Amino acid sequence: MKYKVTFLPDNASVDVDAKTNLFKAAKAAGVYVLSSCGGKGNCGKCKVIVKEGAVESGKSRSFLTAEEAGRGYALACLSSVTGGLTVEVPPESRMQAKHKIATGAKTDELLKLMETAGGCLESRINRVYLELKQPTIDDNIADYERLRRCLDQKGFDASHLHMNHLVLKKLSHVLREGNWKVTVSVFKVSAVLEVLDIYPGDATRTRYGAAIDIGTTTVVVYLVDMTNGHIVGTASTYNSQVKCGDDVITRIVYATERNGLKELQDLAVGNVNSMLAELADKNTIAPGMIDYVVVAGNTTMMHLFYGIDPQHIREEPYIPTATFFPLIRGKNVGFQIDPHAILYSMPNVASYVGGDIAAGVLVSQIHKQEKVSLFIDIGTNGEIVLGNKDWLVTAACSAGPAFEGSGIKFGMRAMEGAIEEVEIDPKTYDVNFRVIGDVKPIGICGSGMIDTLAEMYLTGVIDQKGKIREEIGSKRIRRGESGLEYVLAWRVESAINKEIVLTEVDLDNLIRAKAAIYAGFATLLSQMGMTFAGIDKLYIAGGFGRYIDVERAITIGMLPDLPVEKFQFLGNTSIMGAYYTLLCDRLRHEAEEIARKMTYIELSVSRSFMDEYLSALFLPHTNLEAFPTVKKELEERKRNK
Repeated sequence: MKYKVTFLPDNASVDVDAKTNLFKAAKAAGVYVLSSCGGKGNCGKCKVIVKEGAVESGKSRSFLTAEEAGRGYALACLSSVTGGLTVEVPPESRMQAKHKIATGAKTDELLKLMETAGGCLESRINRVYLELKQPTIDDNIADYERLRRCLDQKGFDASHLHMNHLVLKKLSHVLREGNWKVTVSVFKVSAVLEVLDIYPGDATRTRYGAAIDIGTTTVVVYLVDMTNGHIVGTASTYNSQVKCGDDVITRIVYATERNGLKELQDLAVGNVNSMLAELADKNTIAPGMIDYVVVAGNTTMMHLFYGIDPQHIREEPYIPTATFFPLIRGKNVGFQIDPHAILYSMPNVASYVGGDIAAGVLVSQIHKQEKVSLFIDIGTNGEIVLGNKDWLVTAACSAGPAFEGSGIKFGMRAMEGAIEEVEIDPKTYDVNFRVIGDVKPIGICGSGMIDTLAEMYLTGVIDQKGKIREEIGSKRIRRGESGLEYVLAWRVESAINKEIVLTEVDLDNLIRAKAAIYAGFATLLSQMGMTFAGIDKLYIAGGFGRYIDVERAITIGMLPDLPVEKFQFLGNTSIMGAYYTLLCDRLRHEAEEIARKMTYIELSVSRSFMDEYLSALFLPHTNLEAFPTVKKELEERKRNK
């Protein structure tokens, strides 16, 4: 039997088979419900409220408080349809997409940075205007040979000219339509010069490309005028794949399920197509004029984007299908642009260090510096590079997506309604917070978590192990159903009709995440026989990294205790590196050399990493002497009490 399920507030309905779980029903209805685990019943994020009708629930009660259960809450992925239903998706389970995702797109600044990096406007695809001699009885060579001859005369080596079947079919028509004055789009690969397309008249001034960053959490697109490098427009969105899981491991597992890989590819490509269509329409550009696309992302995201099975990335010895992806036509992945458009992927390094990191090193230029620098891209994953002009080592620390909200009771991404800044009064333990969008909060995002963890430690709400100190007697400390918790926002202050809290389980997950990042730094340094004192600069990239308060991150021991002036935020270096490579073929070669130069260290099997990790499972660290500024602040606060 089939039953009708209606989802509020979208008022979207769908007919589904009996026993279908509500998470799948919501997807079928086009309704998004948050889920860190991809609907596997492990995260407790996909809470919905059954307003009319009844469901058959499994172990979902273990994720619900008694109050929530009494109000009709259910876990969507563990609740099966047994009859007609009306279901509300509450604010905390919806994707609040009003918060603008930073794109870092300032053409003048980016072009200057690209020039500083040694780049220039020399794309690997060229549009060439040609005026061919019309054929005569005496000059009667074929149209194809006539085009080859003209390209040779223009200075291109056309001895190995290639033209695909679709272009060849329209060649004679376009030549005559343009009265033998045409524009050809040519692409050089080794000794082969390929004609990608041909247009009547002079079309050299109407050529566009796209730089794309496919992150685990967000997707960013630059539409670029290839004649001058100007960014015509930018678009960004949350990666629709998040409905299949928050992190790469969850998505790899999802990809192994029936039609899972195809669904994940379609979601990512669909995001890109929607944004490219929106940008083209907004700027009155025909999508067919976009003929070159450079995409950057981690290794798993690239496998999913290309529709390649990623399952062996998560199985020892962690081998991807490819790190350097072959050039393909954009239409092969479903791009709705020029059917002859070329798709290039930034070179990946290993299973958990991708093209986004090669792009980041290219932008930071640490591979050209005499002194040793650290680079970290902090996002859903944490990838680190250490080195200089002579050597580069890299690793991915398995921090997990805790700072993106996964595994945290009221955790969420940096969207409208997220607490992003926190201060705790050291005497009253009252909380002041700032919320994205200046609205009532529905949860807390990564920057807010770092602030809260630092403030709770400095004010004595928690001890060095992250355990809540019940003895301080604050009304904000109480026992919940999963143990001690600290109230950040009272029920009347929140938009979800319940208190927003951080539990000891949450605190433990955050400490594990920050410990993994710090241990990654320390392990790479120890592998090279170095200490933090030998670091000249620490570059922070990534969308999340942009919002981090360095001093707070040092306080909790996520970042090393270095002078603040040694830290530099770079923004979204993945999209910046893709933009560089789109415009400058010289920098493309440089990015490929960077990827080949990097030595990858697999931390999951490193004994020294485990030792460093265990030492970092304290605030800020087992060895407080490694954090002198934190020690000093603690002493000052004790004196002032």
